[in-house]
Amino acid sequence: MKTFFAPSGKLLLTASILAMAACSQDSPTTLVTIADARVDKARLAETGEPGDSAGDILTFDQPLLNETFEEIGNSSGMCIRTRPGHSFQCQWTLTLADGSIQVAGREFDQGASAISIVGGTGKYSGITGDMESVNNNDGTFTQTLRYWLR
Repeated sequence: MKTFFAPSGKLLLTASILAMAACSQDSPTTLVTIADARVDKARLAETGEPGDSAGDILTFDQPLLNETFEEIGNSSGMCIRTRPGHSFQCQWTLTLADGSIQVAGREFDQGASAISIVGGTGKYSGITGDMESVNNNDGTFTQTLRYWLR
């Protein structure tokens, strides 16, 4: 007759809680960038009714700056107007010297937008996290990335 050891439910629950706590204790890395739309302005292609309308496409390829306004890379992507006077659905790539970070999500015309980090290359391969994008109303956007590398 063979004897098997079956851990109790309490032991499995305790082990699961400890494993989750260990994973959640690491804090994210923060990177603040500034997308500079002052020099290389975004281009709007009207696809619907004249003026601000659903379906309009915004494309951009602009310098990416650090907090002291030194160029550190490039911000390039596109947005489709989904709600006139309110928001776009966007995806873009932040290209840095050591890799790139791809983001996608809803960009509001005013206030802060929570954007998902969906992937990366180079140093940023395996990246997860989010980015807060804020229109500074001066032709720049402050982008605060909070991420983990797995």
